Amino acid sequence: MSPNPHGGASADPSVIFGWDPMITATIILCVAYAFIISEKLNRAVVSLIGAGLMIFLGVMNQHTAVQGIDFNTIFLLIGMMAIVGITKKSGVFQYVAILTAKTMKGNPRSLLAGLAIITAVFSALLDNVTTVMLIVPVTLLLTDQLKLNAYPFLFSQIFASNVGGMATLIGDPPNILIGSAVGFSFMDFVYNTAPAAFIILAFILVFFDLIWGRKFEVSMRLRARLMAFEPREALTDVPLLMKSLVVMALVIFGFVWGHGHGLEPGSVALVGAAVLMLLEIYKFGPEEQAHKVHQALGEVEWETIFFFMGLFMLVYGVERAGLLSLLGQELLDFTQGDIAFTAILVLWSSAVFSAIVDNIPFVATMIPLIESMQDKMGGHEAILPIWWALSLGACLGGNGSLVGASANVMVASFAERAGQRISFLKFMKLGFPLMIATIAVAHVYLEYVYLR
Repeated sequence: MSPNPHGGASADPSVIFGWDPMITATIILCVAYAFIISEKLNRAVVSLIGAGLMIFLGVMNQHTAVQGIDFNTIFLLIGMMAIVGITKKSGVFQYVAILTAKTMKGNPRSLLAGLAIITAVFSALLDNVTTVMLIVPVTLLLTDQLKLNAYPFLFSQIFASNVGGMATLIGDPPNILIGSAVGFSFMDFVYNTAPAAFIILAFILVFFDLIWGRKFEVSMRLRARLMAFEPREALTDVPLLMKSLVVMALVIFGFVWGHGHGLEPGSVALVGAAVLMLLEIYKFGPEEQAHKVHQALGEVEWETIFFFMGLFMLVYGVERAGLLSLLGQELLDFTQGDIAFTAILVLWSSAVFSAIVDNIPFVATMIPLIESMQDKMGGHEAILPIWWALSLGACLGGNGSLVGASANVMVASFAERAGQRISFLKFMKLGFPLMIATIAVAHVYLEYVYLR
């Protein structure tokens, strides 16, 4: 059996009927993806059944499957969903929506660019999953008021969230993995990936304006009605808003400070949610407390949570069976130790694979493979371009499909609940070519900055 980057055998030795674990795992993953893409069945159900088949057929056991779940991501999602769910009762998102629209004077073209820029900036300062959870409800409210199709706005925010997240250590999970493994600091990413993020953001803003922005039409009546709104009136619970802002500020501080002190974002978000719930319930009796906690936890997108859990287990089954290691090793062997060739190949292959398979497990597999080549390629300093290529490719590649990055799935989930469902194939039809175009820009950046 193939070696496993996490240590131990690549698969449990009890695969049913003596089937090859790699082939078995690959078939299960491909069938599951086919159903997810077809959208004939609920994606959470598909991912969980696929993970179950991995276990029942012997590709891995339950203990191994649970090891594949990225609980930092799961805790981050649950915590931030709960915080956002409680906070929105204060009316703050309506306040931001109205204030933003009035600042833009209800101009949809300006609004498309403005919301994308806000998404990118906050994705760099927080993380892209949290950001879309805050921005998407505002976007849906604005587009509803202006009677606009929300899809162009949501599409642009998916791209902006992954581009912005690429700019910093904490913005996107692949960067967290790479930074932790290699020892990159927050400022290392600011110096090396943030310039590329700025260039690519400008590129996609022009693109979005060309295909959507210039074509928007909103009547003066709708714009005037929006301009007549008073933002302050949207705030229905100022004390709750104050509590929420304090907790969110502490959570953001925890994201920035905690990363270098052993505190994962998932733990920070989960504790932040618990603290906000405590501030809301402490003055009530047990029954009312239970009711409010149930309300808060009811705001969590449990379908999305279980989809992620199933997807993590599915991909980990393929990884443990040795397929990702095999592909990664073949990729690196193919370059014959040429750093420039390796960096470009890692950039493009990371983009394509991250669009198909979630970029987190892919990056986790690539890291030890690149490290194994370090001595042969001149040491740590010599292979720095390869690490930046991996970051650029994985973060941008997440824009290639709806399941390519966590932020994408969150946007799709919010949109579906609002009756603005985003089709997997519709997104990929434009998203994948545009992702390839952004990788071409990243290629030029990589060549100019590191490989000349």
